[in-house]
Amino acid sequence: MGPQPLFIGEYYHTIDEKGRLIIPARFREELGERFIVTKGLDNCLFVYPWKNWEEIERKLRSWPLTRSDARAFMRFFFSGATECELDRQGRILLPASLREYARLEKEVVIAGVSTRVEIWSRELWEKYLEETAIQYEALAEKMGDFGI
Repeated sequence: MGPQPLFIGEYYHTIDEKGRLIIPARFREELGERFIVTKGLDNCLFVYPWKNWEEIERKLRSWPLTRSDARAFMRFFFSGATECELDRQGRILLPASLREYARLEKEVVIAGVSTRVEIWSRELWEKYLEETAIQYEALAEKMGDFGI
């Protein structure tokens, strides 16, 4: 397997009435022709290149099915997943269930978060940033020295 993709930056777009969303050009090449969108944490969507998805799936498959929390997380993560392909305009069609989960209506933020992309409602993104900005230094201190 080659090097992991690196997704960085945030982009503001709109989702149209049919549920189509433009994926930023900077992310398209790393995501490839087909990729996975699923329910993420904090009411956003997680977007994974196919090779990353396969790796995640392998790891999650090793979790013990005897643990109810492992079963619950796997149900949440996999049942919400959908395979997406870009159209000629660089858009994807997001299913209604994923749009509802992430509260995507019109204004959307697409953020690069290391090895994945996150899709947020702009309102939820701004609220999240506001809430975590206060904690940013405390979080950095808690995480320890990681070379920043």
